[in-house]
Amino acid sequence: MNSVNILAMVTIDASTPAPAVVDRDTWTRERTRLLDREKAHTREGDAIAAARRRMPMTEVPDVELIGAGGATTLLDVFDGRSQLIVYKHMWHEGQPFEGQCEGCTASIWDFHDASYLHARGVSFAVLSRGPWAELAPFRAFMGYTHPWFSVEHVDDPLLGAETEGAYVALLRRGEQVFATNWITGRGVEVAMTSLSLLDMTAYGRQEEWEDSPAGWPQDPTFTGWSRDGRPVPQWSRPGATRVDASAHHH
Repeated sequence: MNSVNILAMVTIDASTPAPAVVDRDTWTRERTRLLDREKAHTREGDAIAAARRRMPMTEVPDVELIGAGGATTLLDVFDGRSQLIVYKHMWHEGQPFEGQCEGCTASIWDFHDASYLHARGVSFAVLSRGPWAELAPFRAFMGYTHPWFSVEHVDDPLLGAETEGAYVALLRRGEQVFATNWITGRGVEVAMTSLSLLDMTAYGRQEEWEDSPAGWPQDPTFTGWSRDGRPVPQWSRPGATRVDASAHHH
């Protein structure tokens, strides 16, 4: 996805169209009606998760990666646990921090701690085809604490460039590693809790693809992920300054 330079978002004020005002009993009836649909949605999600647990798996090689401690192996990334989830972070080599993928930033930003995964024997790491010399300072700038590794020279489809922007679930059996599942596209929203929270608000994500009432505030899709030339979360980082988005070459 290309960076978009957003100088101002849609203003929401008292003149913006809003939901109809009703009494509490009417509101409760409407909320209960929607709750029935939400429960059905949850049950379908449970059924899909059950199908995932019955998927076959395919072996992947114990490739060499580069991380903070130098060269290591995929088996070592499991960190003694039996399962591993990796996120495949896109990388634009030679580009500054603000020129890195706003989509991958949005995909990973909300997930900062893997303690609950660790409690179930699952490790988490980020893999990227970028050279370690560029990944290390970017990781430090962003304040990420998850282990990061370069797969710059890895060509396996599930671990290399072909699954960028995806999550891949891996299972270790002795000295062998198997892929059990992977998700991409809108599937990665599973880790984007900010979007789920926006979905529960009156105006949703405020993107033009959404089915919203007439007059609801909406911007072009993805433009809310960047502001003034940077992925939005970068504005929380020390020393972040305004940049010219036109200078990015993806």
